[in-house]
Amino acid sequence: MYTDYWGLKKPPFDNVPDPSMYVESHASVENTIAETLFAIEEGNECLTVIVGDVGLGKTLSLRMILDSLDHEKYKIAFVTNPDMSFVQLLREIIGQLTGKQCERRGKVDLLETFNKLLFETIDEGKKVLIFIDEANAISPANLESLRLLTNMQDDTRNLFTIVLAGQMELARRLEHPKRANLFQRIGTYNRIDKIESEELVKNYVETRLKLAGGTRIIFSDEAIHWLWEYSDHGVPRLVNKIAKLCLKAGETNQFDAISGDVVKQIGERFEKLTGPAIQKRKSRERPTPQISREEIITEKEGKKKVAPEEAKTEYVAPPPPPESTVEPPPVEAAPPPPPPPPPPPPERTAEPPPVEAAPPPPPPPPEAAPPPPPPPEAPPAPPDEPDMATIAGFKIKIDIPPHILEQTRSANTEHRRKIAGVLAAQTLEKNPQLTASPSVDPVSIWSEILNVIMKKLES
Repeated sequence: MYTDYWGLKKPPFDNVPDPSMYVESHASVENTIAETLFAIEEGNECLTVIVGDVGLGKTLSLRMILDSLDHEKYKIAFVTNPDMSFVQLLREIIGQLTGKQCERRGKVDLLETFNKLLFETIDEGKKVLIFIDEANAISPANLESLRLLTNMQDDTRNLFTIVLAGQMELARRLEHPKRANLFQRIGTYNRIDKIESEELVKNYVETRLKLAGGTRIIFSDEAIHWLWEYSDHGVPRLVNKIAKLCLKAGETNQFDAISGDVVKQIGERFEKLTGPAIQKRKSRERPTPQISREEIITEKEGKKKVAPEEAKTEYVAPPPPPESTVEPPPVEAAPPPPPPPPPPPPERTAEPPPVEAAPPPPPPPPEAAPPPPPPPEAPPAPPDEPDMATIAGFKIKIDIPPHILEQTRSANTEHRRKIAGVLAAQTLEKNPQLTASPSVDPVSIWSEILNVIMKKLES
């Protein structure tokens, strides 16, 4: 194995939350562990929260906290997948605390059982601890239920502590004005960030190699630089992945050390694997392209590039209708005006005045010209764009059948969320590009789609 080739006793860069491989070069992790231990052991807090982006060490932090506790003083439940109903969550917690499967199924019975368990634990001189990882998957309704659960406390002390760890979606939910009552109950609130500098990445890599049994420098300074670059500037999960593949490549090619070129080749391989696929899938979601503002048009004097300010619209007018081959009838010329009547003859006393002849009738008016042909009808307006949403940088279509919208109008929030969860899963299945990248968390993407659907159902 590659570990034998490099003189190591075990793999140094496996992406598992192994406390024995913890390196004190990640300041935000160290602060998080210290403050959470204070909240549990001395602060008497009922709720503490850890948030951070994917791959930064939240789960490892929870394992370090667990290993630092005196287990003789606590009864501990550790939930790794809280994407379930509140009743199922309570049954899971009670089952872990008692060490046997919980047979109760009604919410009221479960709450009574949990409350009884709290006081029994206190009578034993212990305290209940509940760790919930991936807490960003908890529904808003279940967050509210957890808030109500924290009311089960003694007048002088907290009977249990809940530790929530999740991605930044959890922070956004907790900070929402609707959940101010829950946010105010948080005793410690920590965010885990990336490894802060290239020097700390070097310390992280070399310390892990020593913990795995290494006795010499394997990664050159140039290799550390490219590890920093290709790990998105200090994401521990990416550092581990790239470093492990570099060790394997070094063993395969019989290298004495890992150079910058090796790290670049490994890092670029991941970029080439994920980049084109994402671009190709993304292009399918784009609407039919219109004429670009940078289109080149031809004028009599030559070719001219349309300036952005000149291209005010992307609408292309339809060609004019073909001219009619039937000529309109000619318009008759208007006749000249009739001559003025002759002056009357001089008056005579002996003869009566002659009767004047009636003037000839005026000629008929000229025939009216035919009306001009009607202007061409405007092109029909494009159909309304279907419901679209931007998820993880992709524009996708989210279909909600009309009968579902009608059905959820009178439903409660929990029923709407169940329906939204099914629709979100169907949407995720129809859009595989959302989870094409190996660094993407499908649960987070599903949750983001679910939130969009819930907004539509509640509107």
